[in-house]
Amino acid sequence: MPRGPNIRKNTGGSPKTKNTPPGNMRSFLKSLILLAVIHRAFGDLYKTLGISRKASEKEIKKAYRKLSIQYHPDKNKEEGATEKFQEVARAYEILSDEEKRETYDRYGEEGLKQQEQRGGGGGGDPFASMFEQFGFRGFGNQQRNERERKTPDVEMPLRMTLKQLYLGEVLELEYVRETMCLNWKECTKKSQDCQGPGIKVKTQQLAPGFVQQVQVRDDKCTGRGQMWRKDCKACPNGRTQPEKTSLTIDVNKGMRSGERITFEGVADEKIGHNAGDLIFYIQEMEHEHFKRDGDNLFMAIDIPLVDALVGFTHKFNHLDGHEVVITVTDPVECDEIQKVKGEGMPRRSGNGFGDLFVTWQVNFPDELTQDQKDKLDEILRIN
Repeated sequence: MPRGPNIRKNTGGSPKTKNTPPGNMRSFLKSLILLAVIHRAFGDLYKTLGISRKASEKEIKKAYRKLSIQYHPDKNKEEGATEKFQEVARAYEILSDEEKRETYDRYGEEGLKQQEQRGGGGGGDPFASMFEQFGFRGFGNQQRNERERKTPDVEMPLRMTLKQLYLGEVLELEYVRETMCLNWKECTKKSQDCQGPGIKVKTQQLAPGFVQQVQVRDDKCTGRGQMWRKDCKACPNGRTQPEKTSLTIDVNKGMRSGERITFEGVADEKIGHNAGDLIFYIQEMEHEHFKRDGDNLFMAIDIPLVDALVGFTHKFNHLDGHEVVITVTDPVECDEIQKVKGEGMPRRSGNGFGDLFVTWQVNFPDELTQDQKDKLDEILRIN
């Protein structure tokens, strides 16, 4: 728990207040000082090779060759020559590697050791775990929790007629998407500041060898430890290029509006990302005669009054062309609904069909002659 102010009396004067840092902060500062001492204790690899910190790759190589010959154990038998040769080799191993050199410049050899213990690989703060232990977040937490990135999914409507959904259909389509340049790897370079696609870490020095990290957006970062090289000849059209992709879409019998057909990993490509999914969703078009509700179909059929009274047989062709025959022997009321079993849509389970519901719409004559009225009156009154 944080301690409050420790107030001591000072004879002959006003009280003086001494603020004591919280316990975890004191521990953090001690660790910070300790690591700063470690950083300096390892010496300077640049001095080992006798070069400046701004030395080029060529200058590093030249210095190493000269010193390795000078202190080679086979040629130099003086005491300490072997140890000096090993120091020179170690310095060259680190400074000739762009990634290791960048880590060394920031954190010293202790930083390199921390990085090796984490399994190698660039990017991130090698002292992240120490900082987080004392409550300082943002020093590598991101890289442990980083999930695989995906480009956005692409959703497209697939307009289908009721007949197509009744029969099922295989569609052949072409889709244009952005794909990565074939030689994109030749256009990247190492950058320890890049923590992921579009993510760069800016650093602010807290003490010698220690930094505070802040994430910022940088589209030049293509992945952890990787940055895009501008005007790269291997990819003259940029990172991606359009590509035409052929797709076969299997629309199953009985599919409904809103159902989705997904092609995984067929959306646009982007360096440092997995491609998102291409998703087609069924959009059922209205039919002239049928209406649909789930697996059932509904339709309305007009019949004359005489058929409604004496019975009738009605025939029509279904969506697949087969003939449906409905026979009615008893009188029907206006807007009476009749169920025709098994004449609906195919069930998605493949187990049979839904039902058809027919609404009989009785057409009454606009007018009757007197003779027709008399005959109807005679017949109906007899019943």
